[in-house]
Amino acid sequence: MTRKQTFDLQSHSTCSDGSLPPAEVVERAARAGVTLFALTDHDTVDGVSAALDAAREHDIALTPAVELSSVGAGREDLHILGYGIDHTDPELLATLEDFRADRGRRILAMAGRLRELGFELDDTHYAQRDAPGRPHLAEAVLQHPANAARLQREGIDGRDALFPAYLVPGAPAYVGRSRPTVGQAIDVIHRAGGVAVWAHPVWDLDDFEAPLEEFSAYGLDGVEAFYVTYTEEQTRALYAAATRRGLLTTGSSDFHGPDHERFNRFLAFSHFGLTPDLGPIG
Repeated sequence: MTRKQTFDLQSHSTCSDGSLPPAEVVERAARAGVTLFALTDHDTVDGVSAALDAAREHDIALTPAVELSSVGAGREDLHILGYGIDHTDPELLATLEDFRADRGRRILAMAGRLRELGFELDDTHYAQRDAPGRPHLAEAVLQHPANAARLQREGIDGRDALFPAYLVPGAPAYVGRSRPTVGQAIDVIHRAGGVAVWAHPVWDLDDFEAPLEEFSAYGLDGVEAFYVTYTEEQTRALYAAATRRGLLTTGSSDFHGPDHERFNRFLAFSHFGLTPDLGPIG
């Protein structure tokens, strides 16, 4: 394994929509051979201190980080990663609390819509979480035995089938977010001393050129040019667009847990012979 393949800069713990506690996520990353790592839970830094402790124990470099869900480019759920932030900054913590309040509002509203549509929900999957998300809501539907027959009739056998049917923009149970915008997310990250990187652009948008130009004008620092689901063609196109604009080029496997249907292992992305530019992150 070459040295350039040992960074993996997006992962999630039980503080947001991952299945393992922060320390266990770090341990698995270290065992996989990762040497530069980031725990990027959604709209919260609650797991960063525990991750830093575990990183010291396992001799792995960790940059304090967060992933902010935001509105931009006509989409209601674009993600901006913040690396090298001061995760103890009072202004950052207050802002994240506000973002999570909006997240909680949306999840409760979507839960209500799902019930109106005739589903039963196991509230334990989302009600007690500090940063609930749609994956938690999906599990509340999928794991409730009263829904089994209906889900089978509709051909829904997991999150990948449930999301497009009910939990994406335009679907009957979806409730849109109102804040922050991409520009606001970038500003929050910068004010906390970090660098802002657009997470998995090709996963979210087929045409990323115009949004990338717009976000660069807001002060975007980089893009996640290497990602577990990207093809070589997608990677090269995004890498070229980023380097033309002088942006950093990072990458990740977006680890959510060993049992996740897609994001279940570290170092699962390819560089396709290209050279990442991590800038101050590295």
